[in-house]
Amino acid sequence: MTPVPSAALNAPAAPPQPWWRRLLPFAIGLGLIAFVFGRLDLRTFVAHLRTVNVPAIVLFGVAFVLALLTADSFATVIIYRRSVAPIRFRDFWVLRGASYLPSMLNHHVGQAFVTYFLSRTYGVSLLRVAGATLLVYASWMGCLLIIGSVAIVLNKGDVLWVVAVLGVGVLYLIVLALRPAALSRTKLLAPLFEAGVSGHLLALVVRLPHFVVLFLGTWLPFRFFAIDIPPGAAAAYVPIIMVAVTLPITPQGIGTRDTASAFFFEKFAPGGTHDERLAAIAAATLSWGVVFTVVEALLGILLLRRAMPQIEPPRELDTRVEVKL
Repeated sequence: MTPVPSAALNAPAAPPQPWWRRLLPFAIGLGLIAFVFGRLDLRTFVAHLRTVNVPAIVLFGVAFVLALLTADSFATVIIYRRSVAPIRFRDFWVLRGASYLPSMLNHHVGQAFVTYFLSRTYGVSLLRVAGATLLVYASWMGCLLIIGSVAIVLNKGDVLWVVAVLGVGVLYLIVLALRPAALSRTKLLAPLFEAGVSGHLLALVVRLPHFVVLFLGTWLPFRFFAIDIPPGAAAAYVPIIMVAVTLPITPQGIGTRDTASAFFFEKFAPGGTHDERLAAIAAATLSWGVVFTVVEALLGILLLRRAMPQIEPPRELDTRVEVKL
């Protein structure tokens, strides 16, 4: 990456967290896993693991992670180019892949990793880069509304989470249109107001391929375990799981993915009893979690070694970044 001269914002270091706070997400994740395992038939669980086509699910995992990284980088680079600096796709692809390592703690930790190093590399205010990252999150909300609309049509009825997202979206657009000075002039929120409605629509359009890849990567792995989730149910409930695994509750969605999947998809699993169906769901979620976590970890290690030499401290100049909006 070639840094763009700018005055950098040096954010104070955050105080270290106590040891119990760092271990809490892992304890919660293990507790949720124990809760799931305590309710299923272990013999049936092992039987489901033996039936899976291991080479096929591993190849699917590799293809999924590479497609996810490419689609995510494509959408995010466009947003950062308009709000931060002229970032090259290849450079960001490497940096985003390297962020898969901190993302194993939580998705938002990986986003913070990218935000910090873009600020450091290009010499742009950390708050401004964080504001551009908020635009990435806003594009996600638009994708949720689109898939929610599909869910309503396929299920011929209301999907409650869509109503909640729609309400937040309408309120957000009202604030965006009013452009209150107290918000639009802050460094953190300025990129959102500078993008405007047209910029948000562009962010939504370029984010759709990434959203589709992640949606399919959450839905299709169940089929490796003979769990056939119909499109209507997938449109209604897969987005909830996609959001749940990003919550800062457990690392890499461990436990939350399994618990939510058991709640929403048990009726589609094979088996004559409740315990047998839970065993199929647990085999699917845990196996898929292991596969893509290992693939992401290996890719993250490989790309982190390439990304670190490119991260340079900003030059001490009093010029400002000129961003073409």
